[in-house]
Amino acid sequence: MTGYNLINLHDMINELGEDRVKSILSEFYCPLNIDVENFLRSGKAIEFAKQRIAATHLVFTSYKDSPVIVGYFTLASKVIVISKKSLSKNLQKRIRKFAQYDEHLRQYTMSAPLIAQLGKNFNNRYNRLITGDELLNIACEKVEKTQLDLGGKVVYLECEDKPKLRSFYEDNGFVVFGIRRLDPDERNLFEGDYLIQLLKYL
Repeated sequence: MTGYNLINLHDMINELGEDRVKSILSEFYCPLNIDVENFLRSGKAIEFAKQRIAATHLVFTSYKDSPVIVGYFTLASKVIVISKKSLSKNLQKRIRKFAQYDEHLRQYTMSAPLIAQLGKNFNNRYNRLITGDELLNIACEKVEKTQLDLGGKVVYLECEDKPKLRSFYEDNGFVVFGIRRLDPDERNLFEGDYLIQLLKYL
């Protein structure tokens, strides 16, 4: 997408060193989602990148002739289970090529990229330099390019069951397919006790 540069956190660490990267990431603020903010600022994103657990991608743009972080997203490879009744017939037909179907349980099991984190940088109002739609589209485009090499056509994410969040993702082509109960260490990060799961066929 024009006007934005995507940088893999792992590459950034190799080029600049971990201390310099930590300093850059400390400038990221996302008051709307503390989990998104903490993942980047606490060093968890760096550890996950080094261990190849999840890949974080920073989105930069130019502001007053300097590159600034306007947002980021993190991708991870996961296995998901999807109930047949949660999908339209058209979507069932599409994902069947990439999933295993259990006739007895009436559900699909498939490997798919998870957009594990997605957030804009509110520091110095940099959040105004990119829309949520643009950031999500950049993440989906990254997944789509990766799947040209690995195969697959599905991406998914999880979010709190809030009308505004749900509408945002549904307006961007995602459909709800299930829920995931929170792990004990996640319960202080979210208001409810579960997250809704949404997928998109790219």
